[in-house]
Amino acid sequence: MEVYLDNSATTKVMDEAAHLVVEIFTKDYGNASSMHKKGVSAERYIKYAKETLAKIMKVKDKEIYFTSGGTESDNWALIGSAYANMRAGRHLITTQIEHPAILQTMDYLERQGFEVTYLPVSKEGIVSLDALRKALRPDTILVSIMQVNNEVGAMQPIEEAAAIIKKQNPQTLFHVDAVQGFGKLPMYPKKWGVDMVSVSGHKIHAPKGIGILYVREGVKIRPLIYGGGQQKNYRSGTENVPGAAGIAKAAELLYKHLDRDTERLYELRRYFIGELLQMDDVYINGPLEEGAAPHIVSASIKGIRSEVLLHALEERDIFVSAGSACASKKHTVSATLQAMQIEQALLDSTIRFSFSIYTTKEELDDTLKALREIIPMLRRYKRH
Repeated sequence: MEVYLDNSATTKVMDEAAHLVVEIFTKDYGNASSMHKKGVSAERYIKYAKETLAKIMKVKDKEIYFTSGGTESDNWALIGSAYANMRAGRHLITTQIEHPAILQTMDYLERQGFEVTYLPVSKEGIVSLDALRKALRPDTILVSIMQVNNEVGAMQPIEEAAAIIKKQNPQTLFHVDAVQGFGKLPMYPKKWGVDMVSVSGHKIHAPKGIGILYVREGVKIRPLIYGGGQQKNYRSGTENVPGAAGIAKAAELLYKHLDRDTERLYELRRYFIGELLQMDDVYINGPLEEGAAPHIVSASIKGIRSEVLLHALEERDIFVSAGSACASKKHTVSATLQAMQIEQALLDSTIRFSFSIYTTKEELDDTLKALREIIPMLRRYKRH
């Protein structure tokens, strides 16, 4: 039996979303900008998608923009707002544990003359709010903090951070990368004081190639993509109608049973961690309980390189990750684990297990059984 525990990298598209996408690909395939009835039918799907997502986030449908995914949404939020507001200042703030889509974009902005402050995190991977208070300046135009860390599952104090930012400098924009949080946790940007939110479809059982950026009405932001003037001239390009409908359908169904599914995932997480900690020299990174997202477990298995363990599990049709999928092929040491001051000997021995609504206890038991057999065997052959 195949066991897929790499859901933070990508997810299986849920049947309801897949069927809707195929229907649009094969029957309602018109261009949403066309004036004939095929175009009108396509436009209805865009309207459905915006209304559905806006209802979930309790925002206006005109504040929802479709992108190609989380990376584009992050890039647009940061670059677009930085350039649009640079007369007010050139200081930006983020954390040391952001996704590369944020960190590399911040690096680009630094090379364009912006100044970036990188906030530290605790040993559990949670950003320091005191550091945020001290970092804010009159010329700070943007703060970007992720909702859930993609490697260790640490939930960041978004509401508290927003309150600090808006009290100290109401004009400072607050962006949240919710790629790992949306669909597993509530997201109410307007209520919380968040100005922009990035979401990715393929992390929530929707197709790849679709994402959204929520932009609060009144936020100054420049487009990254120019062309046909779609999406109010903010994001040109023929609308991805199947993708938009797919992400909306997946989100609609996820949020319909959010409380039930979240509690079940937390139960699975507690069980899995409890069993892992009974194994010799296995350590959990990130929060054990409070402050932990329900779907991510980061474990360091001392004495075994993560890549070796990953492939040993793969031989048994168990699929996990050695960290962020966006960096795992580069064999780089995790910036997140370094920021958390994880023991040096564990940095290259870390595996990420990530669950979905389809994950079962039986799958976790199969994984635990495999680990109990594989770990002692691999340790016998470790280097001395």
